[in-house]
Amino acid sequence: MRAIEATGLRQRYGSRTVLGPLDLVLEAGDSLAVLGENGSGKTTLLRLLATASRPAAGELRILGLDASIERAELRRRIGYLGDNPGHYPALTARENLEFFAVLFGVDRSRARAALDLVGLAPVADRRAAELSRGMAQRLGLARAVLHAPQLLVLDEPDAGLDEEGRNVLARLAEGRSLVLATHDRELAARLCARTLDLSRSPLEVYR
Repeated sequence: MRAIEATGLRQRYGSRTVLGPLDLVLEAGDSLAVLGENGSGKTTLLRLLATASRPAAGELRILGLDASIERAELRRRIGYLGDNPGHYPALTARENLEFFAVLFGVDRSRARAALDLVGLAPVADRRAAELSRGMAQRLGLARAVLHAPQLLVLDEPDAGLDEEGRNVLARLAEGRSLVLATHDRELAARLCARTLDLSRSPLEVYR
């Protein structure tokens, strides 16, 4: 089963085309880094792949399912970290993850394991508003893997991360189908086997 299969994918805002047309195939277990200047469409593409928005044109299948029709099921199978981690600031790190565990339909006990995984167990009871930028980003990564997704879609996941945090990111990415957007070509080469540069024309994936 392919992780992603897109044909003629295009996105518009009003009359302006901001992405595409794009053909893309990502096999299960493969990894893709999306590169490009600000405004090139990286976040737009990742929102489409995470089913956070719908394409203006084209076909998109994710994990064998039609992304336009089976969005609810896909959201149970995709781990997504957007360009804003989007935590509830008044809740603790643990409470944030427990809340999302309920939304994902998984046991709340997974929150503790996810915090351990990203090295946040010592601050589990600290409010999200009190976390440093790097810790907040780690919490976002913990939420993205909380429900054991088949596909990870990460938008600038290295933002605010120190070297230890980048090592955490590398561990989370291992063995998963992965798409990440980044400006850091070194990180792209470290984590991903394939690259798509949205600043290039025509758009094509290369190794």
